[in-house]
Amino acid sequence: MSGEILGPQALGPLTPLVGEWEGNAGVDVSYHNNDDETSKTSYFEKAWFKPIPTQQNGKQFLEGLAYKSIAWRHGEEAMNPFHDESVFLLWDKTRGMVIRTVVFGRGIAIQAGAQAGPRDKEIRFKATQGDASFGILQNPYLMERAEMTNFESVFKFNDDGTFTHSSDITMKLAALDGLEMHHTDINTLHKVKSYHPGVEFA
Repeated sequence: MSGEILGPQALGPLTPLVGEWEGNAGVDVSYHNNDDETSKTSYFEKAWFKPIPTQQNGKQFLEGLAYKSIAWRHGEEAMNPFHDESVFLLWDKTRGMVIRTVVFGRGIAIQAGAQAGPRDKEIRFKATQGDASFGILQNPYLMERAEMTNFESVFKFNDDGTFTHSSDITMKLAALDGLEMHHTDINTLHKVKSYHPGVEFA
């Protein structure tokens, strides 16, 4: 499948994402409290990217997507997912910027920003603890036990029509006496459903 996008591309670099995706080659590297070790977990992921109405803040106009991602460890596909996130992706054409607002079910909220052109094949997001625009919020327990200080993520649109996302989260872990560690994720997804005019979103 060609990754070429024709037409006005109102969603800017987010345009290729519209639809439903699956990926079975995910790799998560993180600290596992129960085992007291850092190890890899392979996983299966489903993601949905659905257009939302134009968002207006005074003279600012944002086009965007509602984005939902759920992941299951291999061998646990029929059980509870180990990762669940809800996201808004917003394209600010005037500023050449993509805004990614992420909420995790574990009491974490991240707003990350990326400079990007309307047809860029790669989007690099970044958020830093304490930044007023692109920062990180987390519940008190996580601040005490697994404080997130930095978030970096890349969306890459591949020539074969697949989409690769990766992330690198810097954390201070109480279990490691406050030492920093990197929690990383990467997966490549392929589109399993496209959305067309008149589609109704659940």
